[in-house]
Amino acid sequence: MAGGSDHSLLKDGLAQVQREVDSVFDALLPVPQDTRARLVEAMRYAAIGGGKRVRPLLLVSTAELFGVDRDRALRAACAVEAIHVYSLIHDDLPCMDDDDLRHGKPTLHKAFDEATAVLAGDSLHALAFEILADTETSTDPFTRSELIMTLGKASGWDGMAGGQMMDMMAEGSDYDLHTITRLQQLKTGALLAASVEMGAIMGHVPPEGRHHLRAYARDIGLAFQIADDLLDVEGDAEKAGKALRKDESQGKQTFVTLMGVDKAREQARALVDQAIARLAPHGDDARMLAAVARYIVERDR
Repeated sequence: MAGGSDHSLLKDGLAQVQREVDSVFDALLPVPQDTRARLVEAMRYAAIGGGKRVRPLLLVSTAELFGVDRDRALRAACAVEAIHVYSLIHDDLPCMDDDDLRHGKPTLHKAFDEATAVLAGDSLHALAFEILADTETSTDPFTRSELIMTLGKASGWDGMAGGQMMDMMAEGSDYDLHTITRLQQLKTGALLAASVEMGAIMGHVPPEGRHHLRAYARDIGLAFQIADDLLDVEGDAEKAGKALRKDESQGKQTFVTLMGVDKAREQARALVDQAIARLAPHGDDARMLAAVARYIVERDR
């Protein structure tokens, strides 16, 4: 299979899922005719028309391997994306990373105000679990319950939020490679892994049948963060649509500071090759998941 066909498959897949996610959020977030309107407008500003939508694509593509209805998978994908978007809103706040730019436009607290940004993040967090608890996502209560548990764990102290705490404590720290790997498995990897896991859950794959998919997700999660660290050092801020070189200015250890640029790039590529090899049981059906893995180390934003 030629790299060009992979590239065009991924480009089309991302473009389609971006349109679909925007459409689902548009339907889920009608602007009320009262003073809550500003809150919902802020949620829409953050959730619609921005982001790569890698997590939704991972979930939908995994679900597709097991014959899951696409509209139902998209709802679960939007739940994951709602958590991701809320985390970015809060991450950008002055009390956290204090960023002015996200996806090439002003961060939410700059476009609205800090209090509205906090409430918008809170509301997107709540929306994620509302979506998963709805029978429109799955008619099976056991599936809904497992989806909620998986996303809840990936979002909290033993997942994304825990990784963010470790990251906040990293300034001026002497974190070693093992600790940085753990930090990133939580901060970045947990939601990526949940996306793959939730696709399999919707396909009624038992836990023992998901080992290879979990390993794939773990590999691409680490590769994703190494690629992010490389972009922070070598990337173009205009293309990235956000401020770069912040880790260096804050004295944080990263994969790049610990391994060097060349070894970090080599490690990311090795992880991607390993991830793709884990998809072998699915043959050509897993082309999209393989394309996502390759994209992770080739992206420029």
